[in-house]
Amino acid sequence: MKKQSIKVFALVAVTGFLVTSCDLLKDLDYTVTPDPLEMHGDSVCVKVDIVFPEKGINKKASADITPMLGTTALKTIRVQGEKATGNGEVIQYKAGGKLTYEDCVPYTPDMEATDLMVTGKVFKGEKEKDEIEPIKIADATIITPYLVNKDFKVIIAKDEFRRVTQESFMAQINYDKGKSNVKSSEMKEDDIKAYQAFLEGAQSNPKIEVKGISSTGYASPEGEEDKNNSLSTDRAASGKEASTKIAKAAKHEGAQGEMYSQKGSGEDYVGFKRELEADSTMNEDDKNLVLRVLETIQNPVEREKAMRDMGKTFNYLDKKIFPKLRRAELLISYDETGFSDEEMMDYSVNKKDTMMLEHWLFAATLYTDLNEKLRIYKEAEQRFPDDYRTSNNVGAILYQMNKVSEAKAQFEKANGIQDNPISKNNLGAVAGVSGDRDKSMELLNQAGGAGSEVNYNKGILNIQNGDYSDAVSNLGSDASFNKALAELLNGNNSIAGTIDGSADADSGQGYYLKAVAAARQDNLQEIVGNLKSAFAKDGALKAKAAKDREFIKYMENASFTAIVK
Repeated sequence: MKKQSIKVFALVAVTGFLVTSCDLLKDLDYTVTPDPLEMHGDSVCVKVDIVFPEKGINKKASADITPMLGTTALKTIRVQGEKATGNGEVIQYKAGGKLTYEDCVPYTPDMEATDLMVTGKVFKGEKEKDEIEPIKIADATIITPYLVNKDFKVIIAKDEFRRVTQESFMAQINYDKGKSNVKSSEMKEDDIKAYQAFLEGAQSNPKIEVKGISSTGYASPEGEEDKNNSLSTDRAASGKEASTKIAKAAKHEGAQGEMYSQKGSGEDYVGFKRELEADSTMNEDDKNLVLRVLETIQNPVEREKAMRDMGKTFNYLDKKIFPKLRRAELLISYDETGFSDEEMMDYSVNKKDTMMLEHWLFAATLYTDLNEKLRIYKEAEQRFPDDYRTSNNVGAILYQMNKVSEAKAQFEKANGIQDNPISKNNLGAVAGVSGDRDKSMELLNQAGGAGSEVNYNKGILNIQNGDYSDAVSNLGSDASFNKALAELLNGNNSIAGTIDGSADADSGQGYYLKAVAAARQDNLQEIVGNLKSAFAKDGALKAKAAKDREFIKYMENASFTAIVK
């Protein structure tokens, strides 16, 4: 509460209350909330409760009262006595009265170390009778939210590189109708030759480890089902035997051992449908008729009878389709180890054509130098322009190099290739760094699922907008300077643990924020200790502390003044 009578006018600088040199308006009390004033969301809001004592305003008087914050005039209010004419707030002469004044103004730098003053004019009737002497009613302004780090984070789109991948190699042995013996001609087919060549290469290739070989036998869907089941089993067995001979010829000892599995799969209706759909010479009406039979008749005997009743169509199937189904599939399952880190770093310079997209994206992660990362991502972008990740990642490195406008163009390009949440986050980061908070939040709201960076970026905006509870939530569980700042602004003064667990545990701004928290806990020893550490790390903070209204209670304290001078 601020109060002063005319008799103690000399104390106005200390107590701060409104005085006039006449009896038309006198002895008012002021309570300003908060005091010192505070900046939130780029605005300073003022609330003043004004108490008019008995006979505090002449019955025929009126006054225009204008608070001043630095060079900024807040809105003017008019108060008037009970017999005055006008539209002002009427105050009774004998009873006095109370009114609450509220206003918000945009923050300007001159408000940081200034006073909230009151001035104005006093009237009787229409005539101006006096001016209200400018007097201080509160201190201004705490601007702690401006400590926020505007370190908006961009996301590098991840590669899908796997050092070891599960691969397979397949060859096929075809059989005569009703037979399970392997014909010598089958062993001369190109796929069998390639099968042997693969095993030969795998034996001497340390990057290939054969994990297993399967032989699966099949029969065509005509004839008795039981016989076909047995036939498929026999074909699986003869296929295994043939594979073992091939492995022996390839001198692959592992492929001759216990890694084999074999299975008869009976009549191959799945393969039948696949081959039928792929056939380009069969009459379409006949093909569709057969497909309907396969889809609608579940009983194998009835299904075969329906096909045999098709006459010429069945003959076509027996000649063109069924022979492809009488087979054993030999499948080698193996693990393949890809390029080593050293190989990828070398190949990105000397053997570029050997590198696939995922190799390029992974290779960039092997470097710490931003110029090398940029080189690799640009090469990937040139070679794989249709994948948004390449353009996005070029932008992410440019952003880290503080080339924000170039980064923005890359993020827009990436999102044009494919609308994606990662590039939306990155565009939101650019907008945030550029000061367009509304656009930044709009983009971040479209970036759900891109990563924790999205919420961190929102947390920065929350602090800037004065939404401190949301900031605490969005900044997550990871300790950071901004998380500690959000906690402090949200009313939690015990933030030392958050700071000490962050990258700012030993930074000037980290110690400074702990000093602010100590001031809010009225702990002079912690204020002085943390400020000394802050100044040792960053000398520029001394001038800030000297005028920071967070420390206003201590600005006449010898211990405080000794370290800020």
